[in-house]
Amino acid sequence: MTTRRSVLAGMAATATLSALPVRAQGWRQALIAGTYAGKGGAGVYRLPATARSWSVGDADPALKDASFGVSRGDMRYFVREFAQGRMVATDRDGKVLADLPSGGDDPCHVAIAPNGGLLAVANYSSGTVALYPLAAGMPQPPIIRQHKGTGPRKDRQAGPHAHWVGFTPDNRFLHSVDLGADAVFAYALSTGEIGEPAVAWRAPAGSGPRHLAYHPTLPIAYVVTELANTLTTLDAQFDGTLTARATTSLLPPDWQGTSYAAHIAIDRAGRRLYASNRGHNSIAVFDLAEDGSATLAQHVPCGGDWPRFFLLLQEMGQLLVANERSGTVSILDLTYDGRLRPTPVRIAVPGVVFLDRA
Repeated sequence: MTTRRSVLAGMAATATLSALPVRAQGWRQALIAGTYAGKGGAGVYRLPATARSWSVGDADPALKDASFGVSRGDMRYFVREFAQGRMVATDRDGKVLADLPSGGDDPCHVAIAPNGGLLAVANYSSGTVALYPLAAGMPQPPIIRQHKGTGPRKDRQAGPHAHWVGFTPDNRFLHSVDLGADAVFAYALSTGEIGEPAVAWRAPAGSGPRHLAYHPTLPIAYVVTELANTLTTLDAQFDGTLTARATTSLLPPDWQGTSYAAHIAIDRAGRRLYASNRGHNSIAVFDLAEDGSATLAQHVPCGGDWPRFFLLLQEMGQLLVANERSGTVSILDLTYDGRLRPTPVRIAVPGVVFLDRA
């Protein structure tokens, strides 16, 4: 027989369960951390796993100023962020296999096509995108494309600033988010030739779009704006264009101060979205409805200063934050319902700007 007491007990048990962090099944994977040399970083650090956290191992000095990196199979690809930047390909042990020009100045993001045929690099200061054909994982000389456009913020938008690149899940388009041009550009890839960039979405003037994430199952993308501190939900069209559906703030309505949005990620089920706020020093958590609509659910302190990047480790029930200015990696517990909970754990990594699985 079901009684009021048993129903209340079940509700209490469910609430307690949702507040508990997800835990790994007896294993923890090593990580790597890219750093800025000007902030004290010595290169890409290896973070060996310990029983409850990670320790800080040696840094690879050949990869100083590696501001972002991705991996596929036995290969890794890093961008080294400085004038006349470099794109470096290594094996999993860090052996350099290719060291090529990034196609511009201050490369800050890199992505691999779902079919493994192309690698793309966003060069911030020059506003260029480089696309490298991959032959058995090895990058070939790149095709360079130049963005055009400016924004009203002359201190940040006097010219184009490509900040993020990503391939659509169907491999038909490359999108590039440009902070300086207030735009997301699209490159059509289905013909086998790489043409000039076309505007896929024009952001509000002065908003400075920075990073984008694709929904894992719906034809939707989400973009964070660095200068306006907003999250915009975009409906993806068949021709590669994006149509704004809704925009919401990444910050609490009563907060006063200067903040700049940085990174964005979505969980595998497409139910939770996370974004980092530098200045407010928080991670914003959004609930995603079945139609992809985003509703702010939570702000959690990031555990440091200037959360440039974070790594979502769902299988381990954790979200790791790379706090650039404090030179720390903080660990947030990921609960069963996708919410976050602060922990006191801090790992000292000077100048840390990105994290990845080793």
